[in-house]
Amino acid sequence: VKGLHTTYGCPLYKDNIATKSDPLVSLLESRGATVIAKSNSPEFGMLPVSDNRVFGATATPYAHNRTSGGSSGGAAAAVGAGEVWLAHGSDVGGSLRIPAAFCGVVGIRPSPGRVPRAPSKRGFSPLSVQGPMARSVGDVALFLDAMAAHAPNDPLTQQEIPGQFQQAVREARPPKRIAFATDLGLGGVDPEVEAIARAAFQKFASMGAAIEETRPDFGRIDVLFQRLISFNYLTERAEFADANRDKIEPVHGILVDAARKMTIEQLAEAQRWRADLYTRMATFFEDFDALVTPTVGVVPFAKDLRGGADVDEWAGSNPPRWFHQCWGTVPLSNPILAIPAGFTKAGLPVSVQIIAPQRREDLALAYGKLLEDALGLPTHLPKDPVGDV
Repeated sequence: VKGLHTTYGCPLYKDNIATKSDPLVSLLESRGATVIAKSNSPEFGMLPVSDNRVFGATATPYAHNRTSGGSSGGAAAAVGAGEVWLAHGSDVGGSLRIPAAFCGVVGIRPSPGRVPRAPSKRGFSPLSVQGPMARSVGDVALFLDAMAAHAPNDPLTQQEIPGQFQQAVREARPPKRIAFATDLGLGGVDPEVEAIARAAFQKFASMGAAIEETRPDFGRIDVLFQRLISFNYLTERAEFADANRDKIEPVHGILVDAARKMTIEQLAEAQRWRADLYTRMATFFEDFDALVTPTVGVVPFAKDLRGGADVDEWAGSNPPRWFHQCWGTVPLSNPILAIPAGFTKAGLPVSVQIIAPQRREDLALAYGKLLEDALGLPTHLPKDPVGDV
């Protein structure tokens, strides 16, 4: 935002003042939005927790000692705590959905091209998208309508229909057939999270939907995502990472090095895997209206565990498996809505994500609204922060 302190969570920019606004900020302001604050995130958004060396760690509103998730953790925490009604987030591996889950709010990863991005070296990449967060599905739909637009500088954008997503929420109809999966074949789901997610999914049966526990074969999704994200990062930030290795988080160098070790044959193989996965998913949606999974496999963990190390027995996996439901769905380019599903016995939030067919945000939002109503969880009141859990 022009004129505001903009650090990217990096000590190199701790005194930086933005000289211009992101095109999305300008678009929103032209449509009546008022920017009232900026929020915390990890360095350049590259960790699944909102912790950096400029401002420290951000907690979930539900427990002062537990993380808000990341990278858009400051935004989700502000929404969940009642500081703001709406917030912007980004998602390249779960950066919008992880904090939505950990802070008990609603967030949507739109289809690539739905929300315009600033010009960049990775303009044709469908991995990174921007989207809205709020405390209700209706407010997310309102904000997504404000964000959606065609932009000449973003090659993935298309012309949009004003008010389409709010209309989808108003006219919501239950799915005819909907599927559930606890994971994408990599495990890593806490039993209490699984039970709460499955109970939420069962609500669709009471709406008259046929429900089934099944999913497409995601294959080597861990290897696929690792190759795609490292190549994506090499395209965008290789020179910066090389010049500042001793001054920035290790994750930047790790991604650049991984990309450089990858052969052209491995990159080509990843592109074939992604195409095959997309085809399997499209075929799956010929029979099902949506796929529901836990948004992440764990509850908010200690906020001093930077990057999620030591969260569970899958710690140290690359990429970390505790949020593989997030990064494992990124290569699909489908719209995905994260929505609160309930709370653990300790009072920590649990979330499910509704994966809809390509460019069918209207379905994700409609089904999310129906689930929100069926669950009856609080959406309109600020969450009062509690002590340590």
